[in-house]
Amino acid sequence: MAKIKPSKGAPYARILGVGGYRPTRVVPNEVILETIESSDEWIRSRSGIETRHWASDEETVAAMSIEASGKAIADAGISVEQIGGVIVSTVSHFKQTPAVATEIADKLGTDRAAAFDISAGCAGFGYGLTLAKGMIVEGSAEYVLVIGVERLSDLTDLEDRATAFLFGDGAGAVVVGPAKEPAIGPTVWGSEGDKSETIKQTVPWTDYRDGTVEKFPAITQEGQAVFRWAVFEMAKVAQQALDAAGITVDDLDVFIPHQANVRIIDSMVKTLKLPEHVTVARDIRTTGNTSAASIPLAMERLLATGEAKSGDTALVIGFGAGLVYAATVVTLP
Repeated sequence: MAKIKPSKGAPYARILGVGGYRPTRVVPNEVILETIESSDEWIRSRSGIETRHWASDEETVAAMSIEASGKAIADAGISVEQIGGVIVSTVSHFKQTPAVATEIADKLGTDRAAAFDISAGCAGFGYGLTLAKGMIVEGSAEYVLVIGVERLSDLTDLEDRATAFLFGDGAGAVVVGPAKEPAIGPTVWGSEGDKSETIKQTVPWTDYRDGTVEKFPAITQEGQAVFRWAVFEMAKVAQQALDAAGITVDDLDVFIPHQANVRIIDSMVKTLKLPEHVTVARDIRTTGNTSAASIPLAMERLLATGEAKSGDTALVIGFGAGLVYAATVVTLP
Protein backbone atom coordinates (compact mmCIF):
# COMPACT_ATOMS: atom_id res chain seq x y z
CA MET A 1 0.00 0.00 0.00
CA ALA A 2 1.37 3.37 -1.03
CA LYS A 3 1.90 5.98 1.64
CA ILE A 4 0.62 9.48 0.99
CA LYS A 5 3.18 12.17 1.66
CA PRO A 6 2.14 14.33 4.64
CA SER A 7 1.25 17.98 4.11
CA LYS A 8 3.83 20.60 5.00
CA GLY A 9 1.98 23.63 6.19
CA ALA A 10 2.68 26.26 8.81
CA PRO A 11 2.32 25.24 12.48
CA TYR A 12 -0.24 28.00 13.04
CA ALA A 13 -2.06 30.80 11.23
CA ARG A 14 -2.89 34.42 12.02
CA ILE A 15 -4.55 37.50 10.57
CA LEU A 16 -1.80 39.63 9.02
CA GLY A 17 -3.76 42.52 7.54
CA VAL A 18 -7.26 43.97 7.37
CA GLY A 19 -9.05 46.34 4.99
CA GLY A 20 -12.54 47.71 4.53
CA TYR A 21 -14.68 49.53 2.01
CA ARG A 22 -17.89 51.47 2.69
CA PRO A 23 -19.90 52.86 -0.23
CA THR A 24 -19.77 56.62 -0.69
CA ARG A 25 -23.51 57.16 -0.23
CA VAL A 26 -24.46 57.67 3.41
CA VAL A 27 -28.16 57.06 4.11
CA PRO A 28 -29.64 58.60 7.28
CA ASN A 29 -32.75 57.30 9.02
CA GLU A 30 -34.78 60.12 7.47
CA VAL A 31 -34.54 58.40 4.08
CA ILE A 32 -35.89 55.16 5.54
CA LEU A 33 -38.78 57.04 7.12
CA GLU A 34 -40.01 58.01 3.65
CA THR A 35 -41.37 54.48 3.15
CA ILE A 36 -42.25 53.23 6.66
CA GLU A 37 -44.22 54.66 9.56
CA SER A 38 -41.66 55.07 12.32
CA SER A 39 -39.32 57.67 13.78
CA ASP A 40 -35.62 58.35 14.04
CA GLU A 41 -35.87 57.91 17.80
CA TRP A 42 -37.54 54.50 17.42
CA ILE A 43 -34.93 53.23 14.96
CA ARG A 44 -32.04 54.39 17.17
CA SER A 45 -33.57 52.94 20.33
CA ARG A 46 -34.39 49.59 18.72
CA SER A 47 -31.22 49.07 16.70
CA GLY A 48 -28.69 51.78 17.49
CA ILE A 49 -28.48 52.64 13.79
CA GLU A 50 -28.10 56.29 12.82
CA THR A 51 -26.85 55.92 9.25
CA ARG A 52 -25.87 53.19 6.82
CA HIS A 53 -24.09 53.02 3.44
CA TRP A 54 -25.81 51.99 0.21
CA ALA A 55 -23.87 51.03 -2.89
CA SER A 56 -24.18 52.69 -6.28
CA ASP A 57 -24.44 50.69 -9.52
CA GLU A 58 -20.65 50.89 -9.87
CA GLU A 59 -20.03 49.65 -6.32
CA THR A 60 -20.64 46.01 -7.12
CA VAL A 61 -19.89 43.07 -4.83
CA ALA A 62 -16.67 42.50 -6.80
CA ALA A 63 -15.66 46.18 -6.89
CA MET A 64 -16.14 46.67 -3.15
CA SER A 65 -14.27 43.44 -2.44
CA ILE A 66 -11.31 44.48 -4.58
CA GLU A 67 -11.05 47.82 -2.76
CA ALA A 68 -11.13 46.18 0.67
CA SER A 69 -8.75 43.42 -0.39
CA GLY A 70 -6.17 45.84 -1.75
CA LYS A 71 -6.04 47.56 1.63
CA ALA A 72 -5.76 44.23 3.48
CA ILE A 73 -2.93 43.01 1.25
CA ALA A 74 -1.03 46.28 1.69
CA ASP A 75 -1.61 46.10 5.45
CA ALA A 76 -0.22 42.55 5.51
CA GLY A 77 2.90 43.65 3.65
CA ILE A 78 2.78 40.93 1.02
CA SER A 79 2.39 40.91 -2.76
CA VAL A 80 -0.82 39.93 -4.52
CA GLU A 81 0.97 37.06 -6.25
CA GLN A 82 1.55 35.40 -2.87
CA ILE A 83 -2.19 34.95 -2.31
CA GLY A 84 -2.97 31.25 -2.73
CA GLY A 85 -6.66 31.32 -1.87
CA VAL A 86 -9.59 33.73 -2.08
CA ILE A 87 -12.67 32.96 0.02
CA VAL A 88 -15.71 35.23 -0.37
CA SER A 89 -18.66 35.09 1.99
CA THR A 90 -21.78 36.74 0.58
CA VAL A 91 -25.51 36.24 0.10
CA SER A 92 -25.94 39.15 -2.30
CA HIS A 93 -24.00 38.13 -5.41
CA PHE A 94 -26.82 37.44 -7.83
CA LYS A 95 -25.00 35.26 -10.34
CA GLN A 96 -25.37 31.62 -9.35
CA THR A 97 -22.16 30.84 -11.20
CA PRO A 98 -19.28 31.54 -11.58
CA ALA A 99 -18.24 32.38 -8.05
CA VAL A 100 -17.48 36.08 -7.62
CA ALA A 101 -14.26 34.99 -5.87
CA THR A 102 -12.81 33.97 -9.23
CA GLU A 103 -13.42 37.44 -10.68
CA ILE A 104 -11.88 39.08 -7.62
CA ALA A 105 -8.82 36.80 -7.70
CA ASP A 106 -8.26 37.59 -11.38
CA LYS A 107 -8.72 41.36 -11.11
CA LEU A 108 -6.45 41.57 -8.08
CA GLY A 109 -3.75 39.81 -10.09
CA THR A 110 -3.23 36.67 -8.01
CA ASP A 111 -1.30 33.82 -9.57
CA ARG A 112 -4.23 31.44 -10.17
CA ALA A 113 -5.32 31.33 -6.55
CA ALA A 114 -7.97 28.85 -5.46
CA ALA A 115 -11.18 30.89 -5.33
CA PHE A 116 -14.68 30.10 -4.11
CA ASP A 117 -17.77 31.62 -2.48
CA ILE A 118 -19.51 30.49 0.69
CA SER A 119 -23.01 31.29 1.93
CA ALA A 120 -23.20 31.38 5.71
CA GLY A 121 -25.02 34.65 6.26
CA CYS A 122 -23.81 36.78 9.13
CA ALA A 123 -21.52 33.99 10.34
CA GLY A 124 -19.79 33.85 6.96
CA PHE A 125 -16.63 35.68 7.97
CA GLY A 126 -16.03 33.20 10.80
CA TYR A 127 -16.59 30.29 8.46
CA GLY A 128 -14.16 31.74 5.92
CA LEU A 129 -11.56 32.47 8.57
CA THR A 130 -11.71 28.87 9.78
CA LEU A 131 -11.34 27.51 6.26
CA ALA A 132 -8.37 29.81 5.61
CA LYS A 133 -6.67 28.68 8.79
CA GLY A 134 -7.09 25.06 7.69
CA MET A 135 -5.63 25.76 4.25
CA ILE A 136 -2.52 27.36 5.74
CA VAL A 137 -1.89 24.72 8.39
CA GLU A 138 -2.59 21.94 5.86
CA GLY A 139 -0.17 23.55 3.41
CA SER A 140 -2.40 24.14 0.38
CA ALA A 141 -1.80 27.91 0.55
CA GLU A 142 0.67 30.21 2.28
CA TYR A 143 -1.62 33.26 2.32
CA VAL A 144 -5.40 33.31 2.03
CA LEU A 145 -7.66 36.29 1.46
CA VAL A 146 -10.97 36.13 3.35
CA ILE A 147 -13.65 38.59 2.25
CA GLY A 148 -17.06 39.36 3.72
CA VAL A 149 -19.11 41.48 1.32
CA GLU A 150 -22.76 42.43 0.92
CA ARG A 151 -25.09 44.65 -1.08
CA LEU A 152 -28.04 44.10 1.22
CA SER A 153 -29.77 47.21 -0.11
CA ASP A 154 -30.65 44.95 -3.08
CA LEU A 155 -32.44 42.56 -0.71
CA THR A 156 -34.19 45.14 1.47
CA ASP A 157 -37.95 45.65 1.40
CA LEU A 158 -38.20 49.36 2.12
CA GLU A 159 -41.86 48.92 3.10
CA ASP A 160 -41.11 46.28 5.75
CA ARG A 161 -41.14 48.17 9.04
CA ALA A 162 -39.24 45.35 10.80
CA THR A 163 -36.21 45.31 8.49
CA ALA A 164 -36.18 48.40 6.23
CA PHE A 165 -33.82 50.31 8.54
CA LEU A 166 -31.42 47.45 9.33
CA PHE A 167 -29.27 46.71 6.35
CA GLY A 168 -26.24 48.34 4.79
CA ASP A 169 -23.63 47.59 2.13
CA GLY A 170 -19.87 47.17 2.31
CA ALA A 171 -16.87 44.86 2.18
CA GLY A 172 -14.28 43.79 4.73
CA ALA A 173 -11.23 41.65 4.04
CA VAL A 174 -8.37 40.05 5.93
CA VAL A 175 -5.19 38.30 4.86
CA VAL A 176 -4.50 35.12 6.80
CA GLY A 177 -0.97 33.76 6.78
CA PRO A 178 1.54 31.55 8.63
CA ALA A 179 2.42 32.06 12.29
CA LYS A 180 4.91 30.56 14.74
CA GLU A 181 2.47 30.59 17.65
CA PRO A 182 -1.33 30.30 17.97
CA ALA A 183 -3.15 33.47 16.85
CA ILE A 184 -6.51 32.06 15.67
CA GLY A 185 -8.15 29.90 18.30
CA PRO A 186 -10.38 26.86 17.85
CA THR A 187 -13.69 27.74 16.18
CA VAL A 188 -16.96 26.99 17.91
CA TRP A 189 -19.49 26.79 15.10
CA GLY A 190 -22.71 25.12 14.14
CA SER A 191 -26.25 25.47 12.85
CA GLU A 192 -29.83 25.24 14.07
CA GLY A 193 -31.83 24.55 10.94
CA ASP A 194 -35.04 24.07 12.91
CA LYS A 195 -35.01 27.86 13.35
CA SER A 196 -34.39 28.66 9.68
CA GLU A 197 -37.73 30.44 9.29
CA THR A 198 -36.71 33.21 11.70
CA ILE A 199 -34.39 34.84 9.12
CA LYS A 200 -35.05 34.06 5.49
CA GLN A 201 -35.56 35.23 1.94
CA THR A 202 -39.23 36.05 1.41
CA VAL A 203 -39.71 33.84 -1.68
CA PRO A 204 -37.47 31.72 -3.94
CA TRP A 205 -36.02 33.34 -7.05
CA THR A 206 -38.13 30.97 -9.16
CA ASP A 207 -41.37 32.48 -7.80
CA TYR A 208 -40.26 35.88 -9.05
CA ARG A 209 -39.05 34.47 -12.37
CA ASP A 210 -42.28 32.59 -13.01
CA GLY A 211 -44.46 35.56 -12.12
CA THR A 212 -45.94 33.92 -9.03
CA VAL A 213 -45.02 37.10 -7.14
CA GLU A 214 -44.37 40.60 -8.46
CA LYS A 215 -42.22 41.84 -5.58
CA PHE A 216 -38.49 41.16 -5.79
CA PRO A 217 -37.31 38.76 -3.03
CA ALA A 218 -36.08 40.38 0.17
CA ILE A 219 -34.74 39.40 3.57
CA THR A 220 -37.26 39.15 6.38
CA GLN A 221 -36.98 38.11 10.00
CA GLU A 222 -38.88 37.46 13.22
CA GLY A 223 -37.23 40.14 15.31
CA GLN A 224 -38.09 38.98 18.82
CA ALA A 225 -37.19 35.34 18.15
CA VAL A 226 -33.86 36.37 16.64
CA PHE A 227 -33.15 38.71 19.55
CA ARG A 228 -33.76 36.03 22.19
CA TRP A 229 -31.68 33.46 20.33
CA ALA A 230 -28.78 35.85 19.74
CA VAL A 231 -28.66 37.14 23.31
CA PHE A 232 -29.02 33.89 25.21
CA GLU A 233 -27.66 31.19 22.91
CA MET A 234 -24.83 33.14 21.30
CA ALA A 235 -23.50 34.31 24.66
CA LYS A 236 -23.04 30.61 25.45
CA VAL A 237 -21.21 30.06 22.16
CA ALA A 238 -18.98 33.06 22.86
CA GLN A 239 -18.09 31.60 26.25
CA GLN A 240 -17.32 28.25 24.63
CA ALA A 241 -14.91 29.99 22.25
CA LEU A 242 -13.13 31.61 25.20
CA ASP A 243 -12.90 28.23 26.93
CA ALA A 244 -11.60 26.56 23.77
CA ALA A 245 -8.87 29.21 23.49
CA GLY A 246 -7.95 28.70 27.14
CA ILE A 247 -8.62 32.28 28.21
CA THR A 248 -11.14 34.19 30.33
CA VAL A 249 -12.97 37.48 29.79
CA ASP A 250 -10.27 39.15 31.89
CA ASP A 251 -7.70 38.22 29.22
CA LEU A 252 -9.69 39.89 26.45
CA ASP A 253 -8.82 43.28 24.99
CA VAL A 254 -11.54 43.53 22.34
CA PHE A 255 -15.00 42.10 21.61
CA ILE A 256 -16.13 42.15 17.96
CA PRO A 257 -19.59 40.61 17.57
CA HIS A 258 -21.63 40.61 14.39
CA GLN A 259 -23.13 44.07 14.07
CA ALA A 260 -26.79 43.03 14.07
CA ASN A 261 -28.31 45.28 16.70
CA VAL A 262 -26.76 47.43 19.43
CA ARG A 263 -29.23 46.02 21.98
CA ILE A 264 -28.02 42.50 21.19
CA ILE A 265 -24.41 43.65 21.54
CA ASP A 266 -25.05 45.36 24.87
CA SER A 267 -26.97 42.34 26.20
CA MET A 268 -24.14 39.97 25.23
CA VAL A 269 -21.62 42.23 26.97
CA LYS A 270 -23.75 42.05 30.12
CA THR A 271 -24.32 38.28 29.92
CA LEU A 272 -20.62 37.58 29.34
CA LYS A 273 -19.75 39.99 32.18
CA LEU A 274 -17.05 41.66 30.11
CA PRO A 275 -14.72 43.91 32.16
CA GLU A 276 -14.77 47.64 31.50
CA HIS A 277 -11.31 47.53 29.91
CA VAL A 278 -12.63 45.44 26.97
CA THR A 279 -13.22 47.54 23.85
CA VAL A 280 -16.57 46.65 22.26
CA ALA A 281 -17.25 47.19 18.54
CA ARG A 282 -20.42 49.17 17.86
CA ASP A 283 -19.80 49.94 14.20
CA ILE A 284 -23.49 49.29 13.52
CA ARG A 285 -24.33 52.89 14.49
CA THR A 286 -22.98 54.31 11.23
CA THR A 287 -22.66 51.20 9.06
CA GLY A 288 -25.84 49.23 9.74
CA ASN A 289 -26.05 45.44 9.51
CA THR A 290 -23.76 44.33 6.68
CA SER A 291 -24.04 40.58 7.38
CA ALA A 292 -20.82 38.80 6.36
CA ALA A 293 -18.95 42.12 6.09
CA SER A 294 -19.77 43.38 9.57
CA ILE A 295 -16.97 41.77 11.61
CA PRO A 296 -14.02 42.68 9.33
CA LEU A 297 -15.45 46.18 8.83
CA ALA A 298 -15.75 46.66 12.59
CA MET A 299 -12.25 45.25 13.10
CA GLU A 300 -10.80 47.62 10.50
CA ARG A 301 -12.47 50.64 12.09
CA LEU A 302 -11.30 49.80 15.62
CA LEU A 303 -7.71 49.51 14.43
CA ALA A 304 -7.93 52.65 12.28
CA THR A 305 -9.29 54.77 15.14
CA GLY A 306 -6.84 53.39 17.70
CA GLU A 307 -9.59 51.92 19.86
CA ALA A 308 -7.83 48.58 19.32
CA LYS A 309 -4.19 47.92 18.55
CA SER A 310 -2.02 45.31 16.91
CA GLY A 311 -1.48 42.30 19.14
CA ASP A 312 -4.73 42.72 21.07
CA THR A 313 -6.68 39.59 21.92
CA ALA A 314 -10.17 39.74 20.41
CA LEU A 315 -13.25 37.56 20.63
CA VAL A 316 -15.19 37.53 17.35
CA ILE A 317 -18.61 35.95 16.86
CA GLY A 318 -20.98 35.93 13.92
CA PHE A 319 -24.55 34.63 13.88
CA GLY A 320 -27.50 34.80 11.54
CA ALA A 321 -29.66 33.18 8.87
CA GLY A 322 -29.68 29.42 8.94
CA LEU A 323 -29.50 29.76 11.84
CA VAL A 324 -25.70 29.51 11.82
CA TYR A 325 -22.94 30.77 14.08
CA ALA A 326 -19.15 30.85 14.44
CA ALA A 327 -16.96 32.20 17.23
CA THR A 328 -13.23 32.27 17.81
CA VAL A 329 -10.49 34.19 19.59
CA VAL A 330 -7.91 35.96 17.42
CA THR A 331 -4.84 38.12 17.77
CA LEU A 332 -5.43 41.38 15.91
CA PRO A 333 -3.04 42.23 13.06
